[in-house]
Amino acid sequence: MELDLQPIKLEGVSEERPLIIAGPCSAETEEQVMSTAKQLADNGVKIFRAGIWKPRTKPGGFEGIGVEGLPWLKEVKKETGMYVATEVATAKHVYECLKAGIDILWIGARTTANPFAMQEIADALKGVDVPVFVKNPVNPDLELWIGALERINNAGLKRLGAIHRGFSSYDKKLYRNLPQWHIPIELRRRIPNLPILCDPSHIGGKRELIAPLCQQAMDLGFDGLIVESHCNPDCAWSDASQQVTPDVLNYILNLLVIRSEHQSTENLSELRRQIDECDNDLMEILAKRMRVCREIGTFKKEHNMTILQTGRYNEILDKRGAQGSLCGMDAEFVKQVFEAIHEESVRQQMEIINK
Repeated sequence: MELDLQPIKLEGVSEERPLIIAGPCSAETEEQVMSTAKQLADNGVKIFRAGIWKPRTKPGGFEGIGVEGLPWLKEVKKETGMYVATEVATAKHVYECLKAGIDILWIGARTTANPFAMQEIADALKGVDVPVFVKNPVNPDLELWIGALERINNAGLKRLGAIHRGFSSYDKKLYRNLPQWHIPIELRRRIPNLPILCDPSHIGGKRELIAPLCQQAMDLGFDGLIVESHCNPDCAWSDASQQVTPDVLNYILNLLVIRSEHQSTENLSELRRQIDECDNDLMEILAKRMRVCREIGTFKKEHNMTILQTGRYNEILDKRGAQGSLCGMDAEFVKQVFEAIHEESVRQQMEIINK
């Protein structure tokens, strides 16, 4: 897939990985905004972020300071020289931000999930040249994410980027939002020249997870990080548990190992050759398994049996998950693999029975 993109180049901001955008979840008071911004600027951060409008799941909570906070961001820009960024969710937000001279906009997960809202924002941005980052939708829907980027690109904006903030899950997990790294990896494969930032704050939901998530994002080749940082995180009006002080953020960033993508690959080529051999073996084994499944389908047809044998299916998933753990793999990953294999097995048996 191709988008008509241009690099997001900002004067005074290094083009080396990682691009860092940092600041509080919400702009709360002018004092809080300025204090946080000055501390971040002293630590070398060039782009300041703060939420002006905060979409909350339920009414009654703090929903952002609103347009009153935009002059605070202008003051940050004036006093520190930092670029300033905030989230927009409606055409009105776009107009207010452009009027206030906000340098960078991003679109949140809830908005990305709504094509009508995305088109409204795209229409409001026509004729404007500002960098726009699009967060992944709440649910793991890559096509929805790409569609949102396409709408902004079709409006004539070429300095685009994506933000990976993880995906909502009903179950309680280690992370606030599941990383599901394979989705942004596939986005990178589909749109290679699209910058992708990681949002470890929203993925982790807890400040102790920010450092390992930042490193993991760098190891996966992400272009940058957007991290929530507050001058007094424990007193934050929103998302207190996932924010870090500017000094802690500086410590995390200084410990990051940024690996090159262009080192000698002689040894790597040999390892990749071995991977290719393994993949070939897997394909042969899967083909053999599907042949046996088709024979089972024939047997079921001859004996008037249902295709889906629930007890057998559950037994396979549990047994293979346990085997995966013994082999050093995540049991849930192994279950997902065998769920996909089972789905294809059912499809092939359906073809046999419906002939």
